[in-house]
Amino acid sequence: MSKSLKGPSQNSRRQVVKKTNKFLFDKYELYRKAVQSAEHDVVFIRDTYHEIKGKNAKVFREDFCGTFALSTEWIKMNSLHRSVGIDLDPEPMAYGKSHYLAKLKPEQQRRMQLIEGNVLAPNLPKADIVAAMNFSFFCLKQRELVKKYFASVLSSLNKDGIFLVDLFGGSQCYDSIEDTKKIDNFTYYWDQTNFDPVTNEALFHIHFKVGGKKFEQVFTYDWRLWTIPELREIMSEVGFKKTHIYWEGTAKDGSGNGEFTRVDHGESCQSWIAYIVGEK
Repeated sequence: MSKSLKGPSQNSRRQVVKKTNKFLFDKYELYRKAVQSAEHDVVFIRDTYHEIKGKNAKVFREDFCGTFALSTEWIKMNSLHRSVGIDLDPEPMAYGKSHYLAKLKPEQQRRMQLIEGNVLAPNLPKADIVAAMNFSFFCLKQRELVKKYFASVLSSLNKDGIFLVDLFGGSQCYDSIEDTKKIDNFTYYWDQTNFDPVTNEALFHIHFKVGGKKFEQVFTYDWRLWTIPELREIMSEVGFKKTHIYWEGTAKDGSGNGEFTRVDHGESCQSWIAYIVGEK
């Protein structure tokens, strides 16, 4: 797959920037290099809205936004674009303000709204597109909570709005594994420590090795692994009129190629990433 499995910034250790030998350890910068592709993702989001609705979206809301990298890239794409970022954790939002928002032009900054709050709160800002990326809503383990969240999103979408979430699966998700990837001058580790088939819950960690030193459990995610049929059913129950699946293609080496196509059926594989898009 094109993107290593990844997660939201909550439950992270309070160690953002640190010197290690001659290297600078910046966990959010390492995270972005290892698992995010915000510049590419906003193009997919923009094009998906246009494909489904036949027009252009203006307002993008990023739930569980963390450092709100997606929101920043959305703002930069078009002078008509506005973004809203929502997250409970002040640390990644503070990082995003100093590292991303501060680099925008004043006019661009005025088109960004940041809310330190709960995505389940009522009366959140309206948007043409709401996205919960990086599997962030997997922290909602009860069906009732997911249903409440999806219903809240639906009510906050503008007419002709869409809701977009990503998710992962495959037989590899049922094993304890540690994947590694060498990137520039550091190594990224994706560590799944367990899987409970009774609850579909699993615990994940991200480690980094920088300058010969390995930083353990820099990010930790305690998740329920939701399936495509479950989530489509919940979207339908709360009132989304249609749902679509965008499935990642396969590169020559068997990994994901980063290209997502609307499909009616997937394929059995060890690891896959897909998007579900709900239409209001």
